[in-house]
Amino acid sequence: MADPGAGRRPRDGSGGEGLAEVADVVEERVEQRLEQAVEGRVDEAVDEAVDEAVDERTEEVLEQAGGAADRAEQAQASAEQAEAGALDVVKLVVPEDDPVLDTAARRIEAKVDPDNPFGVPGRPMSSRSPFRVAFMAALGVALAYGLVQALIAVRSILILLLAAAFLAIGLNPAVEWLERRKLKRGRAVGVVLLGVILFFVGFGFAVVPPIVEQAQEFGTDLPRYVQELRDNERIASLDERFGLLDRAQAMLDDPGRIGVSAAGGVLGVSKVVFGAVFSALTLLILTLYFLSSLPTIKANAYRLVPRSRRARVGLLSDEILSRVGGYVAGAAAIASLSGVTTFILLMVLGVSYPLALAMLVAVTGLVPLVGATIGAAVVTFVALFTSVKVGIICAVYYLIYQQVENYYLYPRIMQRSVDVSPAATVVAVLIGGSLLGVLGALLAIPMAAAVQLVLKEVISPRQDHS
Repeated sequence: MADPGAGRRPRDGSGGEGLAEVADVVEERVEQRLEQAVEGRVDEAVDEAVDEAVDERTEEVLEQAGGAADRAEQAQASAEQAEAGALDVVKLVVPEDDPVLDTAARRIEAKVDPDNPFGVPGRPMSSRSPFRVAFMAALGVALAYGLVQALIAVRSILILLLAAAFLAIGLNPAVEWLERRKLKRGRAVGVVLLGVILFFVGFGFAVVPPIVEQAQEFGTDLPRYVQELRDNERIASLDERFGLLDRAQAMLDDPGRIGVSAAGGVLGVSKVVFGAVFSALTLLILTLYFLSSLPTIKANAYRLVPRSRRARVGLLSDEILSRVGGYVAGAAAIASLSGVTTFILLMVLGVSYPLALAMLVAVTGLVPLVGATIGAAVVTFVALFTSVKVGIICAVYYLIYQQVENYYLYPRIMQRSVDVSPAATVVAVLIGGSLLGVLGALLAIPMAAAVQLVLKEVISPRQDHS
């Protein structure tokens, strides 16, 4: 027979220790699984309990909220009933329940409470309300009309301001030139303005004495002129029909009437002269202020521009101001040329007062296109008193010179100093003269230069990139 213990492992000491270790491992794993299972069941039980509690609490809160809403509706209904009852009481006590007449009715109807001591505000007026639209439109029209009337009322002051600003900008290059010669700006402004004042004072001393002298000679020779007119057959026939010479002779024979007429004329001339002197002094003071404060004015004006565009706007503005200065220099050169040539012509022809007439042509020559024509007409008229031949020579000379100046010298000098095309120069002067007269003609070319620069540097690039 086989040995029953032949297939069994011997139960020695080493085999017993191995079984004990396996048992320990199994026991540890069983404990771990048991703990995990217990923790899982506990968590599930806690979650279920929390969910049930939350659901129950939520239902209670909803029930309480519903009850509160019902109570609020009941309170509002009670308040409305109380308000209606109060209004009924007021109607019983006060037959006229107009809130304008009774304070109690006013407080009740306005719904006064501690939070709103003056009542609950009503609904705002609709922005599309016909009344509101009509009122705003009428207000805009009234404001625009008031601004227009204000501008018309101060038109003369605005013209003086514009002229002073133009002169300051035009004289600024001369001031900057003196500053580059180590002269402070205040002194440089004084030197430039002193030169301008001396020029006009010299012009006055050169022009006024001849005018006074010629007026005295005309008054002395007036009777002789009347007699010469009587000897003319055509004038004599007109005198027989209208009695013009008889009236002139009667005025000459009556010094009292001449004195009254002269007094009225002197009064009118005095008003004109006083107004001109006042305007000239105002213009001088404004020019002095603008010229001395021009850098500060420019800096403050540039600060009104957004920071991102300030540098470019400053460069464009400086270029425009430099072109205005170039225009003034070009206009002064053209006027000086006209005055010098006029002085030479009058000296050669032997016309009286050549310096005064030359300065008159130079001053009127500052007005574009038409100024030199005015000066030429005055010179030709004075030259006719020398002789008819001299007057004709002056007229022919100025006819040729005006064509050369208007269509050759002026456009080309302005194109070089202001960079404006000849056609734009002529068109700008015509438009500016039609709008503002002499001042408009003076400002036309700088404005044309500014518009041309803005079109070239601002408008055209935007159009190219659009």
